[in-house]
Amino acid sequence: MVTSLSQNGDGIRGNNSSDGKKSNDSSAEQSHHINLDWREFRAKLFRDEQEEKTDSDTHNQGDKLQSSKSPSRKWAHPIPVPETGCVLVATEKLDGVRTFERTVVLLLRSGTRHPQEGPFGVVINRPLHKKIKHLKPTNLDLATTFSDCSLHFGGPLEASMFLLKTRENSKLPGFEEVFPGLSFGARNNLDDAAALVKKGVLNPQDFRFFVGYAGWQLDQLREEIESDYWYVAACSSNLICAGSSDSSSEGLWQEILQLMGGHYSELSRKPKQDM
Repeated sequence: MVTSLSQNGDGIRGNNSSDGKKSNDSSAEQSHHINLDWREFRAKLFRDEQEEKTDSDTHNQGDKLQSSKSPSRKWAHPIPVPETGCVLVATEKLDGVRTFERTVVLLLRSGTRHPQEGPFGVVINRPLHKKIKHLKPTNLDLATTFSDCSLHFGGPLEASMFLLKTRENSKLPGFEEVFPGLSFGARNNLDDAAALVKKGVLNPQDFRFFVGYAGWQLDQLREEIESDYWYVAACSSNLICAGSSDSSSEGLWQEILQLMGGHYSELSRKPKQDM
């Protein structure tokens, strides 16, 4: 259809310019909406598929659509391969491994095969119950602008990172987006982060700071997943952001597994296997 319009000059000239603008605006808005909500859309498809499998035809289709649009709804479901913004949920095989037992790792990048560009992320359910000011930082921004921000254990590798919550329809230059509404930065982004707070674009409460991070070679992570050390899941942004400040180390781990359902939910209720 696009080809025939481009070949037919009368068809193009016959359109009112304002109508064309409205059409373009509508298309842009629709495209933006799809880009913004694709994880939510996939979650709804997964949920509908599961409901069909369990013969839940008694539910009204309109009710399902309404519930899927609820901004407070939390969801989680398994996905076949890691992707940026997914979570790695520790299995019972990591019980007894103090660094990772019952952890949830938010994957900030899914990585490539390049040795220096493997997948990495941060543990989001290990609060240290300390604030930045307790470490007496020498960095001026940490000592002032972010002094009351909470600290979290991010992983065994040495580097500091932070997550920042943003408006879902805005991207901040200099920070890498994990998914709409959440970005991350490192120590070299602190000046830019502090400037955004001073300008009133963001609040200190929008930030979560992590000591350390978790990283793998691409094949290494794939082998750990195939060996059942990690479950790979997508989950709602409100679940991830709430988990960053969760006072219970295992609370988020249990909640995600329960939302995933089936044998995942059963695992969440099993006692820890000490090794």
